[in-house]
Formats: sequence, structure tokens, C-alpha cells
Amino acid sequence: MNASTLTILIAEDSATDRMLLSTIVARQGHRVLVAANGLEAVALFQSQRPQLVLMDALMPVMDGFEAARRIKAMAGEAMVPIIFLTSLSEEEALVNCLEAGGDDFLAKPYSRVILEAKINAMDRLRRLHQEVLHQRDQIARHNEHLQNEQLVAKAVFDKVAHSGCLGAGNVRYLQSPYALFNGDLLLAAFHPSGDMHVLLGDFTGHGLPAAIGAMPLAEVFYRMTGKGHSLVEILHEGNAKLRRILPRGVFCCATLLSISFRRRVVEFWGGGLPAGYVLRHGSDERVPLVSRHLPLGVLDPDSFRDDYESFSLALGDRVFLLSDGVLEAQNERDELFGEQRLLEVLAASQDPSRLFADIQQALRAFHGEARDDVSLVEVTMVEDDAVSRPPLAPEEWQAGPENWSARYDFRGPTLRDFYPLPHLLQLLLEVPGLRGNGGNLYSVLCELYTNALEHGVLALDSSLKRDAAGFAEYYRLRAERLDTLQDGCVSVAFDVQQEAAGGRLRLTVEDNGVGFDPQAVRARQRNPDGFSGRGMALIRELSERCEWSADGRRVSVEFSWARQA
Repeated sequence: MNASTLTILIAEDSATDRMLLSTIVARQGHRVLVAANGLEAVALFQSQRPQLVLMDALMPVMDGFEAARRIKAMAGEAMVPIIFLTSLSEEEALVNCLEAGGDDFLAKPYSRVILEAKINAMDRLRRLHQEVLHQRDQIARHNEHLQNEQLVAKAVFDKVAHSGCLGAGNVRYLQSPYALFNGDLLLAAFHPSGDMHVLLGDFTGHGLPAAIGAMPLAEVFYRMTGKGHSLVEILHEGNAKLRRILPRGVFCCATLLSISFRRRVVEFWGGGLPAGYVLRHGSDERVPLVSRHLPLGVLDPDSFRDDYESFSLALGDRVFLLSDGVLEAQNERDELFGEQRLLEVLAASQDPSRLFADIQQALRAFHGEARDDVSLVEVTMVEDDAVSRPPLAPEEWQAGPENWSARYDFRGPTLRDFYPLPHLLQLLLEVPGLRGNGGNLYSVLCELYTNALEHGVLALDSSLKRDAAGFAEYYRLRAERLDTLQDGCVSVAFDVQQEAAGGRLRLTVEDNGVGFDPQAVRARQRNPDGFSGRGMALIRELSERCEWSADGRRVSVEFSWARQA
């Protein structure tokens, strides 16, 4: 049987017409089934499943109309063309044929040429219908496969993207995806200093293509934050990585925050996202956090700008960020929700805990139609000891070096081009017991190294930092002296000893500068002038014991820890 051969059922109560039709159809090369009434036709269709039916309208036992309805029901999704054989000419009778499931008519007396043309036409229609069903099933299978792949990718992505501290008690967030995969990226993690880093990103487009850059950016953010890198270093590394791996035209609009609960300051860098706000506690004051840079992944590393802004925060102040999905919500008149409506919601919202709900209600009242991923995040300034930091896993106390010592000497251009604190801190955090002291350890190490470099090697006068102009002059001189530095040296030494009850770290930092009088500095701390002279007090507060050499060029501090049960 060739590809064009069909099995055709002929249902006709006239023996003469059955013979005539059977002869015509058989000579066309088709296989023929014959039935004398509608009931026989239904039985034959059920057992033989012909591809086409020639059906007389008026037959005994069961007429063609009822037989056609039953055959169409049995055929289901498959298309089985039914050509009615009829001498009827009234419009109502012809309509009955179509309503019963007929696809065409063949008027008596029968014409061989017209019958052959109609069979061929119905066969082409049947084959086209088969191809449509086949393609539909293929699309459904492909879509199911894609959905499964996206669900797996989303599960992995959510574990990576939300592995930080979004669950901290002072953080609230809302993310509603435009597609299965949210192209917005929200990350938060604690810095070893105890500060909190927060990144809100919005990649070009939606769904999986938009989220493809999220994994590498999340990896950079968590790795560098955990190792103690600064906001500037994270920005440079994230931009360089996205620039290197993303295709042209794909980038990430982003906002990066560094929030210090100890200093009560937020450092803000914005690249392409809508303005966020500092919402002052107990007042209507809003300080806009305006994006002033291009998105991550657009500029090459040499052109990337990392300058950021700092804002003081009081207890209860909130830092509010959003993606552009809020502002781009659209109503039936193609109007955008826009910044002005958002500001009205911020002004009208009286209960901080309901701000997100108020924004969602305003979007619904606006008849907002989602055109983009929507993300909201809010971080509240609280007391440093009120921040819920995740505990170390028990197994993290079990492994690592116990008794060892090391010394690092950083000289000349290395002091200018290399910031050693992340490297040094990672080394110390391998010690069982020290991992729970990372915040204090980082703050002390940072203060000691900065003092040795700036006041020892570079001989900068900290009393300059009494006002904004003094700060500017201080950092201008710092950059100038670093550029010409040739023979300076800062040494950092560690000595780790395990004891019966736990362990002890002795940390020594020394420089080759001109030194200072520690007694005089401590005296000034009793009557501080501006922002200088506070470092020694901080070191004393955070370490168990500290001592300076008489010339001020060497300082040693100690940390101890109890052995875990």
C-alpha cells in the first residue's frame, strides 16, 4: 500500500450505488469497506479505522447524520473527513449534514472526476491536520522539557542566590517573577567586619536568558564579601566578569550597598536602576539614592567608575531599593505607574511594615499589568548586636591548622597595588575557633594595617580628618605619597597556639615609619578633636590585650577562644 492509498468506508443503502462507488474508489487505488446502513458503518469504523468516509444521508436502521456524529466522536482528535452522499438540495438538509460532522458534499448522480478530486482534497486536509497535531505534540514535549530544565536551574539558582543573609531580621524583600525565572537578582551577605553587603540587580530581558549572568555575579559577590573585600573591589570584579562572559547587549543594572551597623553608615553605588531612598525614621524625609553610573558589564575594566556615596543612618532608618518593574507597570491606557505615583505611596504609607503591601495595592488599583520582574528590598538600621548573623556550622570548628606562625612583609609598590587584608583574614579564619571572631578580627587587623601604612609609612597626620575638607586633603596626600612610595614596609606576623582550654592568637603589625608617641595619642583620645585618634580605643575594645612599642612602630594584640565541646 503506497503513501497515497487510503482505507475508505462507503455507507450507502442502495446496492447499485455501493457497487458504483466501490468500483470508482477501488480503481483510484484505495481499499474499500462497505456498509448498508449507519449502524454497520459505525461498527466498521470502530473495527477498521478508515481514513475517509463516504456517507449517505438517508439510510435505514441508523441514518447518516447519527452515524456521522458517532464516528466523529470515536475519531477524537484525529481528522476523519466525511463526505455526505446526498440528493438533498434544501439548505436546511445541507446544514444538517455539516452540523452532524460532514466536511463536504457529493451530489447524486456521482461524477468520477469530482469524487476523485474531493477524495484527494480531503486527504490533503487530513494529512495537514496530522502534521499540525504532530507539531503540537512536539512543541508540548519540548515545552515540558524546557520547563523541567528551568525548574532544576531555578532550584540551583535559588540556593546560590539566597544562600546569604536575606533572612536577617532587619531585611525585608519581595520578588515577583514576570517569567518562571526572575531576571532580578537579590543578594545579601555579611562582611567579616560585621557590615552587610546587599546587591540588587536587573539583567536585560526576562526568564532564563536574563538570569544566565546571575550565577557568576552571585559567586563573585559571596566569595569576595566572605573574604573581606571592599565594595569597590567587588564592583570591579563583578563588572569585569560580566563584561567578559555576557554577549553583547546583555548587562546588569545594579545597586550595591555596604551597611555598617557599628558606624551607622550606608555606602551606595548605583548603576542603572531606579533611585532608591533612605527613609528617615519618625519623619517624612526621604534621601534619594540616585544611580550615577552605567550598568555592570557595559564598560571595560579601565573605563569602569567605582566612586560611591556615603550616607549616615540613625536607628530605625530604612534603606529602600526597587527594580524598574514597579515603575514600568502599565494600565489599559498604556500609562506607566512611574516615579511620581511611587513617591505618593511612600508619602502616604504610615506603617513601615505595610510599605510593600501599600505598593502592591497601589499597583492593583492602577490596574498594573506586569511587564517586567518586580523586586523590592528594605534594610533597617538596628543596633549592631541586634543583627541576626547566621551561626557557624558545628563542623566548621573541627578542622584547620592549630599551632603555627607566619610573617608577611609588604614593601614598596606592593603596598600601593595590593590590599592584603582579604588574603590574611582567610588564612586566620582557617583556624578552628577564630571563625566565630571574624568581625572583631577583621576590624582590628584593618585598623592596625591602615595605621601602619598611612601614619607609619606614609607619615600622614590623622588630625587632618577634622572636617570634610580635611578628609579630602588627607586622601589626596595618601594617593600622592603612595604613587611615589619606594622603600616603605609593613610587616604582619601571626602566632597561633592551641591551649588546653582552647587557643590563642598573637597578631603583630610593624612598620618602618618614623613612629609616634602612644602615650600622647591616648591622651588625645580623652578629648578627641574631629574624627582622628579613635583607632587605638577601637583596638583596645575589640581585642583582649594590646600593647604598643615605645616608638609606636610595633603593636601586638591577642585574641583567645574556648574549645568547643
